Amino acid sequence: MVQWYILFILFCLFVLGSYHGPRWRMEPGDLFIPVDSIEEEATLTCDAKGIPPPQYRWSLNGTLINLGLDRRRRLSGGNLIISSLDRYQDVGMYQCMAYNTVGAILSRRASLQFAYLDHFKVHTRSAVSVREGQGVVLLCGTPTSSGDLTYAWVFNEYPYFVQQDNRRFVSQQTGNLYIAKVEPSDVGNYTCVVMNSITKGKVHSSPTSLILRTDGVMGEYEPKIEVNFPDNVPAAKGSTVTLECFALGNPVPEITWKRANGVPFPSKVKMKYSNAVLEIPSFQQDDTGGYECVAENKMGKNTATGRLAFYAKPQWIQAMKDTALAIEERLYWECRANGKPKPSYTWLKNGQQIHVEDGVLSVSALTLSDAGMYQCVAENKHGVIYFAAELMVLASPPDFTGNILRALLKAKAGTTVTLECKPQAYPIASILWKKGNLPIHTNDRITLSPDGTLRLANVSKSDAGSYTCFARNRFGMSSTTGRLLVTDPTRITQGPVDMEIIVGESIVLPCQVASDPVLDVSFSWAFNGQLIAKGDSHFELRTAGDLMIRNIQLYHAGKYICVVDTDVESLSAVAVLIVKGPPSPPDSVTVEEVTDSTAQLAWSPGRDNGSPITNYLIQTRTPFTVGWQRVNTVPEIIDGNTLTATVVDLNAWVEYEFRVLAKNSVGVGEPSPVSVKTRTEDAVPDAAPGDVGGGGGSRSELVITWEPVPEELQNGESFGYIIAFRAFGEVSWTHVATSAPGASRYVYRNDSIAPFSPFHVKVGTYNSKGQGPFSPVVTIYSAEIEPSGMPAGVWARSVSASEIEVNWQALSFTPERVLGYEVVYWEDDTKPETMGKVRVPWNQTSVTVSGLEGNTQYFLTVSAFNTAGTGPFLPAINVTTKKPPPAQPPLNVEWTLIGSQLSLYWEPVVAMESESEVTGYQVSFTLRQRHKEVNTLTTANSTAELTLPEEEDDYIIHIQTLSEGGLGPASDPIRVHQLSKLAVDGL
Repeated sequence: MVQWYILFILFCLFVLGSYHGPRWRMEPGDLFIPVDSIEEEATLTCDAKGIPPPQYRWSLNGTLINLGLDRRRRLSGGNLIISSLDRYQDVGMYQCMAYNTVGAILSRRASLQFAYLDHFKVHTRSAVSVREGQGVVLLCGTPTSSGDLTYAWVFNEYPYFVQQDNRRFVSQQTGNLYIAKVEPSDVGNYTCVVMNSITKGKVHSSPTSLILRTDGVMGEYEPKIEVNFPDNVPAAKGSTVTLECFALGNPVPEITWKRANGVPFPSKVKMKYSNAVLEIPSFQQDDTGGYECVAENKMGKNTATGRLAFYAKPQWIQAMKDTALAIEERLYWECRANGKPKPSYTWLKNGQQIHVEDGVLSVSALTLSDAGMYQCVAENKHGVIYFAAELMVLASPPDFTGNILRALLKAKAGTTVTLECKPQAYPIASILWKKGNLPIHTNDRITLSPDGTLRLANVSKSDAGSYTCFARNRFGMSSTTGRLLVTDPTRITQGPVDMEIIVGESIVLPCQVASDPVLDVSFSWAFNGQLIAKGDSHFELRTAGDLMIRNIQLYHAGKYICVVDTDVESLSAVAVLIVKGPPSPPDSVTVEEVTDSTAQLAWSPGRDNGSPITNYLIQTRTPFTVGWQRVNTVPEIIDGNTLTATVVDLNAWVEYEFRVLAKNSVGVGEPSPVSVKTRTEDAVPDAAPGDVGGGGGSRSELVITWEPVPEELQNGESFGYIIAFRAFGEVSWTHVATSAPGASRYVYRNDSIAPFSPFHVKVGTYNSKGQGPFSPVVTIYSAEIEPSGMPAGVWARSVSASEIEVNWQALSFTPERVLGYEVVYWEDDTKPETMGKVRVPWNQTSVTVSGLEGNTQYFLTVSAFNTAGTGPFLPAINVTTKKPPPAQPPLNVEWTLIGSQLSLYWEPVVAMESESEVTGYQVSFTLRQRHKEVNTLTTANSTAELTLPEEEDDYIIHIQTLSEGGLGPASDPIRVHQLSKLAVDGL
């Protein structure tokens, strides 16, 4: 048993997540280190995650590095750091292993190389002697090196480099300089320059002299290809492939390229250096095949051929996953990779190779020793890749933790009950079910599945009880128990029904159920497939299951589902709600035909929103109207099937906008979008100016006035007025026109016009279409002259501190008309701002001037006036206003109330020297709710007695001083509350 306990502990550690094998976070990469930097350190990265944290080992060329004995190599985490680099000892293939208690994995292999470029051997190079016209090859003789090299040639002295063209070519494969046909200008010294692209180092060869022979000129000859490419060139997917081809010959050969299959080169292919170099970027499978270089001149041609072979490093297309299997179960892992050539496979367990023939690892019956880290390795001659997965072998007794039977399971009678028995057990446990203490036997109603699931079909009350599942394997036994309760079915006793409703109303959709008392019942509602959530102001989910919908809108129409959920079942009831509302706005309102008084409209209908459209209404708006106005139409009533109408009684030459509203049995809907602004045609004016009158003005003037015709009634452009007038007794009219449409006054001047003479006057209209109607004829009078007489007997007296009464005698006779009298007053000539005037009708011979300053002398004069102005003024008289009343209001007012009898007391007011003496007091009282009805009494003393009327209201009382200067300021209001009076009455 101790052994199985230990296995169970291991199972918990591995399966429950305590232990995990290593997983790469970072693997080592290839390093190429310049030799001239070997004093520095080199770091090969290696980092893995795992629980417990992994440890690391490194190997070089397959041999484990003993870091304990190696002073130049050390670990930092998982990284291998190499100091004091040695180009001979440290070069090779490195591999990292990460391991912990679960297992071990190997990293990819990484190479460490040293880049260098040795110097050319120092010796004098022999001169090269050629005839003119002959081809020549100057050898570079590259020194020993490591790393990518580039080549160039210096002509005579640095920095004059040989310029490549169709006659000269520097091969980046051999480093040699090729001259297809030597010319006299080529004579000189040539130096080969080699550069290492990694070390950035550069070396120069000894110069090679090129001289011309004197024994003649080389004759013409056919091309001879000196720079060629191999018969088979391997090329990696995505790489850039470069092929070189150059020939000697006289004349200089021309280089061309073609594919053996005759397919043209794609646009990505580039030709360089007069076609001596063919470059294929991003090499793909389609680029493989034969390539042919042709060198040709007039003496002949020569050809070089070769094939480009496609290769690709392995890439995973199928790999295994981390797997946890029970002891004695079968393992089947398969990994597959593509690549060219086809990869081969090997398998590693904890970093050690195991004997498996291909990409399939199969174990028929697992043991605990099979657990660990596995890697599938796919390799071809161009690369190798690794994929790791962890195998956990599980062994434990049955355990129901996290998967026990429910303590109480409720089920509706007549349904099928499923009781799952799924313990965690390795290997799989055998299952036994009991009801109470009795084993359960299967029959046509009770079935037991191979996975241990117990199914009871068509359950009834007799199936209720306690059920126990027993699970056993070779490591132990466990059980779990639950109780089954069988309930009566739930029924919806009252569900929602289909309804029609008007927008804005509220309804309740019922959902009532009858259910087994032991069940928990919950309700939910869905609207058009979406659950109705709390918080929507239109919906209220009631505790009894009903749904209340308030202020229903059109978008509330649709399908409502009441869902009833219990412990054992779910029921639903459906109702369709149709919402009726006013029609949606009509659309596409267009004006099709316009006259000076009509407009024909057409529109398209909006939605009727559940109630057919009965009729349409048309409204219009102009720049002269306030808001939208209903208009007359033909037909007068536009029924719901009519989509055109003619608007009538429009004004000419006015810009109109139209909109249409639809009506149904529910009401009038929203208006349509507004039509495009449309102007009616122009017409002769049909409105005459109103309120024609006049009179007044200056001597020899006839002033004619009228009310202008509104712009919306002018009916066209170039609108104006025709003014016609004639003196009494004359037959012919005098006509005058004005082109100002806003004019409202015309003045006719003529010295022959007698004052205040009667005239007949009428005013007409016109516009660009013609003349409109005239107004009715009215009688007005020409201007009169101001009165020539002066009033007599003027006298005045001061009434108070702010008032003066002025009297005079009316004019007994004057040839001019007198409309009234004007009184002008002022303090003195140095204070013009104090001047004021008062006018009264002709039949009045006195006036009281108010609003004056107290104790102040005023000058006054009187004259007669009419529409022509004022007549001559009388010589001014002067009057001094009385002193002002005391500025101090009555203070310390006390009162007593007995029944309805109110007694008032206050301090007497003493006037200042500049104020009028107090002659008495005025007491005013009013009801609070009828404050305009004021009652007053006067008293010579500082006391007063009032009898208050019988009113159910509060009284407000003021006290003011009396003096010849007038009333003084009022005391603070005295409020006598009705409650006070009631309280006194109750004593």
